Amino acid sequence: MDGWLEELLLGILAVSLVIVFSSWVIRRFVQGRPLKPHMVMYGLCLGTGIFTIAFFMSMDIPKVAKIVTCIALGVILIFIAASREQRAKTNKE
Repeated sequence: MDGWLEELLLGILAVSLVIVFSSWVIRRFVQGRPLKPHMVMYGLCLGTGIFTIAFFMSMDIPKVAKIVTCIALGVILIFIAASREQRAKTNKE
């Protein structure tokens, strides 16, 4: 795939997902449902992550390095989330 086409597709994906999240937030507001702070922060983190991945994947470095870095970051984030969840369960008991 050409470099400019890949960048275009990643940009379209990022913008589309942010629009979907924004629409969801607006729909909840119109329906009168409360927006909890953790939902807003989760959405902001998702949007930031999406744009970061789109920027990172469009950088001029070898594709293998990009893939390995993304996998390593994913493993680290999953480990952090699992340890935090286990700590929260332990504190409740």
